[in-house]
Amino acid sequence: MHSTDRHHVTVIGEALIDLVPAGDELVFRARQGGSPLNVAVGLARLGVRTSIMARLSSTAFGRALRQYLAAESVDVSACPDTTLPATLAVVTLDESSDAVYDFYTQGTADWQWTPPELERIPPDTTVVHFGSIASWTQPGWRPVVERARRLHESARTLVSYDPNIRPVLCGERAEATFRVEQAVSCSHLVKVSEEDLAWLYPGVPAGGSAAEWLSLGPELVVVTKGPGGAVCYSSGGAEATSPGRAVRVTDTVGAGDSFTSALLVALMRSGYSSPGLLGETPAGDLAEALRFAIAASSVTCTRAGADPPRSADVAAVLAA
Repeated sequence: MHSTDRHHVTVIGEALIDLVPAGDELVFRARQGGSPLNVAVGLARLGVRTSIMARLSSTAFGRALRQYLAAESVDVSACPDTTLPATLAVVTLDESSDAVYDFYTQGTADWQWTPPELERIPPDTTVVHFGSIASWTQPGWRPVVERARRLHESARTLVSYDPNIRPVLCGERAEATFRVEQAVSCSHLVKVSEEDLAWLYPGVPAGGSAAEWLSLGPELVVVTKGPGGAVCYSSGGAEATSPGRAVRVTDTVGAGDSFTSALLVALMRSGYSSPGLLGETPAGDLAEALRFAIAASSVTCTRAGADPPRSADVAAVLAA
C-alpha cells in the first residue's frame, strides 16, 4: 500500500452554513457545511495535506467557517476574501432521515468566482477536487470549469469531480445537464450518486449514464447507490462493486462527501492516482477503494450533521 504523503489535495467550491434541526420545530443550530468544505475536512481527518479554495465571507458566519477549517488543519491561505454574506442552507430530515435542503443563495459569497482568483491553486497540488453548487451556478461556474479543464489538459494534476445535484437550485434541466457534462469532460475521476443521474437523465439506467460519461473523457466513474453500496467503471474496462453497510442512521448529511474523501485517499494508497494511470487501476484495488469509502460514509450516517470520520474510525468499521 502506498503512502499519501506525496499528495496535496486542493478542493474548490462552496463553504456555507447549514442550519440543522435542534429539537423544537423552529430551533436550528448553525453548522459548517457545503460539499467541498466537507470533502476537505474529510481528507484532512484521514491524514492528507489539504487546501481549500472557497470564497469566504468577512461576516460572522464567514469568519466562523475560516476558523473551523483552520482548526481542522485545512489550509485556507488560497481562499479569496469577500464582503458578500455567507450562503445558508436550512436542513430538515424526511421520514427516512435523509436531508432535505432549502437554500438562501442570492447575492452570497460562493458563486462569484473570477479567473484571477482561481489562479491561486497551491503549486505543489497533486489532486484537485471540485464540484457541487459552485460548479454549475451562475456566474462563477464557467471560470471554475475552465480552470479544471486547463489542469486536466496539463496531465500533471488529477482532477476529481462530484456534481452533487440540488434540483431546487439547478433551474432548467437541459442547461444544468450541459454544465455538468462540461465539468465531467475535464475530469479524470467522477463520483456521482444514482439519485443525481436519475435527475439529469430521467429513465436512463445509471450504468448507461456512467458509460456515456466515460466516453466524455474521465478515466473512472463511480456511482453511489445509498444503502445499495457503489459501483465503478474504468476507461481500462475494469468494473467493481461493493455492497452497502447496515447501520443505524442518524442522518445522511455529508455521507456522500465522506465517501468522496475516503475514495480519493484509497486511490492514492493504491498508487494509481495519477492522470493516465487511474484508468488502469486493477478491479481488486477499485473494489477495495469502494469498500473503504463506504465504510467512511457509514460512520458519517451514524452521526448528526456532516462529521467525517478519522482513519481510526474507518479502520474500526472495517475490522468489525
